[in-house]
Amino acid sequence: MTRALKTCLKDIAPLDEHAVEKAKERTRDLIMPAFALGRLHEISWQMAGIKRGIVGELRDKVIMVGAGDHGVAEEGVSLYPQEVTRQMVSGFIRGVAAINVIARHVGARVLVADFGVKGDPDPLWLSAPDRFRNKKVAPGTGNIVQGPAMTRAQAEEAIIRGIEVFEEERIRGMDIIATGDMGIANTTASAAVICSLTGLPPEEIAGKGTGLDERRLQDKVTLISRALAVNRPDSTDPLDVLAAVGGFEIGGICGWILGGAAGGLPVIVDGFISTAGAMLAVALEPKVKGYLFAGHLSEEKGHRKALEHMGLKPILDLQMRLGEGTGAALAMPLIEAGVKILTQMATFEEAGVSRGSG
Repeated sequence: MTRALKTCLKDIAPLDEHAVEKAKERTRDLIMPAFALGRLHEISWQMAGIKRGIVGELRDKVIMVGAGDHGVAEEGVSLYPQEVTRQMVSGFIRGVAAINVIARHVGARVLVADFGVKGDPDPLWLSAPDRFRNKKVAPGTGNIVQGPAMTRAQAEEAIIRGIEVFEEERIRGMDIIATGDMGIANTTASAAVICSLTGLPPEEIAGKGTGLDERRLQDKVTLISRALAVNRPDSTDPLDVLAAVGGFEIGGICGWILGGAAGGLPVIVDGFISTAGAMLAVALEPKVKGYLFAGHLSEEKGHRKALEHMGLKPILDLQMRLGEGTGAALAMPLIEAGVKILTQMATFEEAGVSRGSG
């Protein structure tokens, strides 16, 4: 493991339990029945632990969309051709995709990072340095049905480049970050990663992705089983798992999450692909879990089990399966609402309201 990655992992601290207790104490004094707003309180307590004190608002919200291509796409595991990855990256940069619309709605900015898209960066991408980072490790992964996705060195490099994106972007200001993804066939690679880390079979994890029918879903399950048999990823070694069956954008998302945790920021994890990256991050350093919020529950079959493996509860369940960071973005206002309830709502004493009995 390189010094850069070791340093990042070392910088990830436990949550501040004293701050959590102070947040709980204030919640008990707010003018309402005890803990009447349910999970919004839990969110505010976790935020206090992450921020090492009670915070008032979240001004700077950043969504990083990691992009990369996958060699396994040649096996027909997606309804869409591989060139859609490039086309969608251009859409993100032009501001016309779903994540752009939702990000504008919640007051967040979108940053796209190319960790492994086939071909050279488009001139459009390079003309938008405020929205794009060229962090390409290689032009797409290998076909995991035939061999490893990448070398171990490339796996570590993808993670480090995700950390770099965080470090470069934090200069502009950050209060909370979220993950997003783009890459044709990346649900196949993500399922393989999740199977490797949980020990669960592909039948329980693989989903329909872009909308496969039952026959093609069964073909996808078979291909993931073959990939796991061919590459035999070591479940105790997250770098080996990423190298064997992962994706460059999955590694980049993992690094973005590690950077956020090391920087003391809350990280909202999006759907299935982002969760694979989060699982790798938690496997590398278990303290990362305290910094994570699961933005939503994806329609992808294995997402619930992947979240349960990390002990995370999704904030939203809207039957979404798009990716891009859309579910994570929609969760941002709810997290901010939890923070504002804790800081802007009066206590019984401040408001001159009588407490209930009992």
